[in-house]
Amino acid sequence: MEEMHANIDKFLPFLEDLRHRLYRGVLLFIGAFVVGFLSTTVVLGKVLSYVRLSEVTLTVSSPFQFVDVAMDFGFFLAIIVCAPYVIYSFYAFIVPALTKEERRKLIMSTPLSIFLFLSGFAYGFFILYYALEVLASVNIGLGIANYWNISQFFSQMFVTSALLGVVFEFPLLLTLLIKMGIITTEMLQKQRRIAYFAIFSMTAVLPPTDGLSLLAMTLPLVLLYEVTILVNNKKQYVWTRT
Repeated sequence: MEEMHANIDKFLPFLEDLRHRLYRGVLLFIGAFVVGFLSTTVVLGKVLSYVRLSEVTLTVSSPFQFVDVAMDFGFFLAIIVCAPYVIYSFYAFIVPALTKEERRKLIMSTPLSIFLFLSGFAYGFFILYYALEVLASVNIGLGIANYWNISQFFSQMFVTSALLGVVFEFPLLLTLLIKMGIITTEMLQKQRRIAYFAIFSMTAVLPPTDGLSLLAMTLPLVLLYEVTILVNNKKQYVWTRT
């Protein structure tokens, strides 16, 4: 019993720190959501001034649909704002248990993680924008008018781009699994077909579903897969030489 109390007392400061971080994270999420919700009018006007799809009319199907758009944007902004805080909190929480070398690698991976997410988001937004322009032109060619629901339009644009940004993080996950010895670069090389099929299947569930956009979103993920193998192979070669 005394040993159990000793263990509880030992981990109590860490649990208390975790509780405070979760509390601050919740407050940050709520604050960012409120700011995003209240600033939707301004942001929506700016986005519509840049995202000008020819021959497309964005419509609302109910008087309260603007509230749905504001809710979506509030959640989106809250997630974007909270992501760096989550990364920082994760680092600050586990850093006491890491060695000096592990701390250095973790610090180096954080900017790369943010860069990969932003790259995936920007790339996804770019592909979706031009894919929707093509689809709108096809509809007009068939004699079909483009009246698109504004809530679904922005949800698909931002959510799909954000999901692609998350998918762009997978090289870091593969590298971590390699470092832990769970997988090897030789295994990744031998299982290329399965990996390509998984990438293709994962991308296929994201809108839009036309073949050109699917190919455009799949190719950079395949490239990242190959770069991950190449970089980790190079590191292993350097380690064996030294």
